[in-house]
Amino acid sequence: MSSLSSRFSLLAFLLSNLTPSGACVADTLPDSVVQTIVADISSARIEQRIRKLVSFETRHTLSQTDSDHRGIGAARRWIEAELRACSQAAGGRLQVSIQEWVEPVSRRVARPTTLVNVIATLPGDAPSSKDRLLIVSGHYDSMNSDISDNVGAAPGANDDASGTAVSMELACVMAKHHFDATLVFMAVPGEEQGLLGAAHFAREARKQGLNIEAMITNDIVGSATGDAGQRDPKRLRLFADGADPLLRMMVQGQTGQALDPAEQEATRAVRGQLQGIAMAGGAADLPTHQLGRHLKSSAERYLPGFTVQLIQRRDRYLRGGDHIPFLEQGYAAVRFTEPFENFRHQHQNVRTEGALAFGDLPDFVEFDYVADVARVNAIGLATLALAPPPPANLRIDTTQLTNDSTLRWAVSNDPAVVGYRLVWRESDATSWQGSQDVGLVGHITVPISKDNVVFGVQSLSKRGHASLAVYPLPQGR
Repeated sequence: MSSLSSRFSLLAFLLSNLTPSGACVADTLPDSVVQTIVADISSARIEQRIRKLVSFETRHTLSQTDSDHRGIGAARRWIEAELRACSQAAGGRLQVSIQEWVEPVSRRVARPTTLVNVIATLPGDAPSSKDRLLIVSGHYDSMNSDISDNVGAAPGANDDASGTAVSMELACVMAKHHFDATLVFMAVPGEEQGLLGAAHFAREARKQGLNIEAMITNDIVGSATGDAGQRDPKRLRLFADGADPLLRMMVQGQTGQALDPAEQEATRAVRGQLQGIAMAGGAADLPTHQLGRHLKSSAERYLPGFTVQLIQRRDRYLRGGDHIPFLEQGYAAVRFTEPFENFRHQHQNVRTEGALAFGDLPDFVEFDYVADVARVNAIGLATLALAPPPPANLRIDTTQLTNDSTLRWAVSNDPAVVGYRLVWRESDATSWQGSQDVGLVGHITVPISKDNVVFGVQSLSKRGHASLAVYPLPQGR
């Protein structure tokens, strides 16, 4: 039998033997809260915010901070004021704050510079989930052709006023609703100088032991049209790979790279957890991979015809984004970016050469597309924030030779958990191919060989929302 025939036979067997008698609520009935959020996202507001950010002429990280109309200081104060206005409109539930520090001199920072992360936090309501943090960010700094030019025009409409506008729109829309988990919306500086704002937040989070379950950065999400005329307004790239930071952390541990004691202890524990999953055959099932699968499946369920292209790579070649510092701290972190890129409109001085226009201007941003990007983010964040914590202590029985598979986990006493879902896929599939809701139990045995497929287990809420999947570690004699 050919490999293709074998694959279809296996899938047919799984579906015929493990299809639930009643489909899960999440698979059949869209959540009204999620639908309301999706409908409320406005391309007009996104356009207004992108144009306002561009109006500051430059948002270079080392640009002036004493003007009310120009430079990164004016941009930052406007972002903070906008978020505070949204908080007031939502009854004060959105907690707006700034995280300020002095960045020392480095290769791209010519002088000690005060940097400021603008943070809007929407606290979760559920006692068991309010410490689960779901973060979305965009970077509000910009640059032109010269990374050191902190005076010349650097409009940064796409890179990354688009991502900042997404984060702001999500904060203002989602602040009207209640979620189990805590949502954090950020605008960070210093991305072009080395991911500085994100790195500062991620380091402090790890030192404090914050439970960041998911981090999303939106960077260059403003256009569906590439430099050769390629166009696909119904596609968004999602870079999600958890293995690369695992290798980096292993190198850190082997070389004794300098970390302060708090960071060293936290990093060692996280490294051990990730290595355990990878060594048990889960190198493609680390938390970042599970987050990528969730974002893809949830968006495509609520936005029929829209494709989230899941790419198992941490980022594009020669590029990097604000998710990387979170990856390096062991958190699940991913990057959204547009389907094609026009490099004439990135990191360029504004100019015209013959018939070609250069520069990152609002003229080249497709605001309806940015709104769809915001909707993809909102769907993923909302469905995850309405789900319970993932199952704990998941193991797969490896004590004997058998063609069946038995999985066990700790049954939660959290009233938000009403059951569990077994999911599976063939090892060369990027997304889950089948599922079985198993009720509020702590184990299941299925007539499928654990040698042939990859399993995961999710927790389920009363409204049918599923947590991120957890990979089972082997439990032998």
